[in-house]
Amino acid sequence: MRKSLYLLLMFLLLLSCSACEVNESTAVADDKNTLPVFAASEAQALSSSIVEVEPASDSSDIIKVEPASDSSDIVEAEPAPETIEKKENLSEESRDWYFLRNKTHQLTEVNNEIKEILEGNQAFYVLPNEEKRIYLTFDEGYELGYTGEILDTLRDNNVKAAFFITGHYIKSQPELLKRMHSEGHLIANHTWNHPDLSQCNSEDLKEEILSVAEEYEKLTGAEMAPYIRPPMGKYSEKSLDLTRQVGYSTVFWSMAFKDWDPDDQPGAEYSYQHVIDNIHPGAVILLHAVSQSNTEALDRIIKTLKDDGYVFSTFPLPHSQATVTQTNAV
Repeated sequence: MRKSLYLLLMFLLLLSCSACEVNESTAVADDKNTLPVFAASEAQALSSSIVEVEPASDSSDIIKVEPASDSSDIVEAEPAPETIEKKENLSEESRDWYFLRNKTHQLTEVNNEIKEILEGNQAFYVLPNEEKRIYLTFDEGYELGYTGEILDTLRDNNVKAAFFITGHYIKSQPELLKRMHSEGHLIANHTWNHPDLSQCNSEDLKEEILSVAEEYEKLTGAEMAPYIRPPMGKYSEKSLDLTRQVGYSTVFWSMAFKDWDPDDQPGAEYSYQHVIDNIHPGAVILLHAVSQSNTEALDRIIKTLKDDGYVFSTFPLPHSQATVTQTNAV
């Protein structure tokens, strides 16, 4: 009898162990089925917490801009639309224009991200070429009595430049503007009120640009060149896109220095040496016309650069506006 009970207990124990193995096997199988779901959920949570890091501004993150074949590669500006298209996912982050200069007379450099933003929004800061063409530009926000002398120097050296003007300049200096136009210079846009365009909404940005163009045409009877320099070099991806939609190309620069403060002028020798040391084919040179240093150095700058084989040019115009010779190849 005891032997029979013992055998029965052993049999029940074996059945119990077998059931445990079946349950454990099922649990592992179920666990395997849920693992991919869990892993995907975890990966999604992790990816949403990743923050992209801006590239460092050292030489390893900088690339050279590929040369364009010539200035005709610039897309001509389209007429300003009645309404501005609202694009999604454009960055509104305010940026300051910057580049890495060199004294080897090579192109100044910007990183790849900036290059792509410029190319996608009809903006530029150099016009690379093999003929040593360069572009002399002046920002004109207000007048301190130097622009007349600058125009004399340009006339005497048979050089055409681009002048970026504000609304204030149109109202306060109509005769100088008429002279710029009559002497064949390129007159371009520097906005009406000189605001940070990255902080403007679409309607304000459009008004800032088109009001200057309208007043200039009333004064001279001519269309303004479809180029704009953003005040203070402030921009965003969105402001560049809006500017393009208004019909303008944004022009930055590949050479500039602190020359805009009339009470803190570096002197004519500094202005001269900075331009000569940093010149390169395709350079867009930014000078402020309120600078006594620039005014006194300009004649010497032009003569030295011409002696070195550089050719002063202006940006191309749409066919409807190309009524004067745009390139001075003296």
